[in-house]
Amino acid sequence: MTVTGRPLLPLRQFVLKMHSRCDLACDHCYVYEHADQSWRGRPRVVSDKVLRATAERIAEHAKTHELAAVHVVLHGGEPLLAGRTRLRRAAMELTAAVDGVCELDLRIHTNAVTLDERFLDLFDEFDIKVGVSLDGDRAANDLHRRYADGRSSHDRVLRAVALLSRPRYRHLFAGILCTIDLRSDPVAVHDALAELAPPRVDFLLPHATWDEPPPRPAEDVNGTAYARWLLTVHDRWAETGRSMDVRVFDSVLRTLRGGSSLTESLGLAPADLAVIETDGTFEQADSLKTAHDGAPATGLDVFTHSLDEVAAHPGIVARQQGLDGLAAQCRSCPVVRSCGGGLYAHRYRSDGSGFLNPSVYCSDLLSFITDLRDRHMTDQSVRPALAEHHLDELATGRGTDTTVDLLAGHQLALVRELLGHVRHETTPTAAGGRAEGTKVTEDAKYVQDVQDVQDLQDVQDLQGVEDAWNTLTVLDGEAPEAVDGVLAHPYVRSWALSALGSRPPQAGPAGGDTESAATATRGIAEIAAAAAVRAGRPAAVVVPVHGGLLRLPSLGTLTVGAGSEWAVVRTDADGFTVHADDRTYTVARNGPENPAWRGSRRLELDGWSVTLEDTDPWRACHGHPAHPRLSEGEAEAWRADLTEAWAWIRRELPRYAPGIAAGLRVITPLLPSPEGADISSAARDAFGAVAIARPATPQTLALLLVHEFQHVKLGAVLDLVDLHDPTCDELFYAPWRPDPRPLEGLLQGTYAHIAVVDFWLARWRSGGGRQAEAQFSRWRDQTAEAVGTLAGSGALTEAGERFVAGLRAGLAGDEVSADALRTARRAAEEHRRTVRP
Repeated sequence: MTVTGRPLLPLRQFVLKMHSRCDLACDHCYVYEHADQSWRGRPRVVSDKVLRATAERIAEHAKTHELAAVHVVLHGGEPLLAGRTRLRRAAMELTAAVDGVCELDLRIHTNAVTLDERFLDLFDEFDIKVGVSLDGDRAANDLHRRYADGRSSHDRVLRAVALLSRPRYRHLFAGILCTIDLRSDPVAVHDALAELAPPRVDFLLPHATWDEPPPRPAEDVNGTAYARWLLTVHDRWAETGRSMDVRVFDSVLRTLRGGSSLTESLGLAPADLAVIETDGTFEQADSLKTAHDGAPATGLDVFTHSLDEVAAHPGIVARQQGLDGLAAQCRSCPVVRSCGGGLYAHRYRSDGSGFLNPSVYCSDLLSFITDLRDRHMTDQSVRPALAEHHLDELATGRGTDTTVDLLAGHQLALVRELLGHVRHETTPTAAGGRAEGTKVTEDAKYVQDVQDVQDLQDVQDLQGVEDAWNTLTVLDGEAPEAVDGVLAHPYVRSWALSALGSRPPQAGPAGGDTESAATATRGIAEIAAAAAVRAGRPAAVVVPVHGGLLRLPSLGTLTVGAGSEWAVVRTDADGFTVHADDRTYTVARNGPENPAWRGSRRLELDGWSVTLEDTDPWRACHGHPAHPRLSEGEAEAWRADLTEAWAWIRRELPRYAPGIAAGLRVITPLLPSPEGADISSAARDAFGAVAIARPATPQTLALLLVHEFQHVKLGAVLDLVDLHDPTCDELFYAPWRPDPRPLEGLLQGTYAHIAVVDFWLARWRSGGGRQAEAQFSRWRDQTAEAVGTLAGSGALTEAGERFVAGLRAGLAGDEVSADALRTARRAAEEHRRTVRP
């Protein structure tokens, strides 16, 4: 099925209304207090018939589009009013319908005033995650969230959150939703929520349109009061150690770095949500109820219409157009890729323009996003920090997308710092010495006195790098997300370390370039040119050519004449041209591919964007020979295997999938082993990349992916937290290796094998039989042995002891058969005799 000439975009998120009434009378509720009043004609409780039809429609849609997972939120009104029997029926119908089709992420969002242990036992049975609405401290919460008779709901909600926070139920706690009121003290709101230790908080702008604008104080002449409120919360959150994840902050930073948003109110990602009301009618997002009466209606229902028909509805399609679906003012805005025009409902105006307007919060969003960008992406002294709950989460071997994003943010800060050092340590400075470069800035001016330069070529080299640096400086001010998109490429750090002399020459391009200054000159120019291409801004950058190859990090390489030493890269919105010697090469964004251009192969899988990197010369840092440029057939084989491996990970190892999707950006193909052995590697200084020789099966590829990404995560953790005494020079044996290892090597291996254990457990549980059971038993026992060695090393820091205790606690405790245990122990003993004669 296609929609206006493009393939239908499937729906992945569903809001299922369990009850159409509520036991609170919140005066800011979009269901009851805004323009659409359709709730009055709905059945109070959803019927068995609607539940069954809804489950069948979702399963049908997931099967048709081969979705790896669907996300369903039980909602209202207040869904707990439906009662435990009805909620159980919903969970059973949904679980049964999608069994064998896809994963089910089932959640419930509630005001929590009647939440008790019996509800939580039910939710535990079906792994239903619980989100709670709470607007902060009592004063803030009681502004809106009251009973109809005026009584406060605050105490009851706190009692429910305390229940959710018990060890027995803590794994069900999804987070807290808080609606902003400018009359509330932002610091008090933050502190009250942080005291409850939720895993995540989402701050929502109150629903408003241009016809019904949000309340503002009289002195808010610039329309930025909501931005200032959020930034005050942000600063308090940062100074108190970021004790909880905050979705709006994470979403802005992700989108600024080129990633996806975590909320529909930000970013350009297409809408993929449908609502099922208690009578079985399909509607669009509930927030549209604030626009006008009937705004969310589709005229479709679960009994007579498929979800493909819902996905093709003009209202849904209108929210899938990305940049093209925004008002002209939005399309020209510098933060549009982060803002995305704001929440669709907040753009509405009844003058005939409908939703083709900027958000009614436009000034707030612009101020908030630019200020947050400045705090995180230009002042790198504000470093992301790992709170204890992040470290505890990572110690289980997994890691949410938010936590991995935090690691990625710190890695980006490190690369920016390295870039500054490269710039200052390989060129003269005004002070005649070496400056403390921590970011791309305008403070280092080129010196006309080049007394240390030996010949004219050196002068030209330095002038070239100065021009490139100036271009990069301008881009960093105007399009920082483009600069970050290049600097976040894993092999930029490999280049920087080599330029600083911290990496052996063999880690660089083929042929080796051991001269740090030449490496620095070339790399800075390459980065500037690549950032200009990404930004689509007019620029001209002179880039040194190495071995007939022009490298644009994160984008690809261009083959020019073998004798070329320099190329001029000119960029604009349509692509770029390269002038080298007497030849011109044009690479258009949407035109035919130039045969001299070898672009990075970006794969868009279900919920994961990853690049097959087979062009960058600096990818040769993994200790194994990198595969040369893949043929089209080889690339297609990789795509097919990765698609299947990723679907398996999402289905069988769902707790690993979010972190991989957030942090694994690059897969570098390696040459296969002559012996046919599986080969994989993760370089300590290439965050976001793993290198793999394509194995025989997609399941083995899934194993190698989760195993190597463990190394990626732990390397980033060790850049932030000292887990062991770096002066410890004792060597330790790992059960799976013949050679003794430094303590960090044992820690890395143990962390990676947590994923191996979970892989074989998943294989066993999904019908892998006796062999999978024995493998699980073997790797669990050996990993537990390694954990014991770490714990007894005497060289762990306090944080390291806590981390290793988390590793021990995270090991699966499933009992295996005596036969599997004997097989596992025989295999382990045979391995020991082989590797340690």
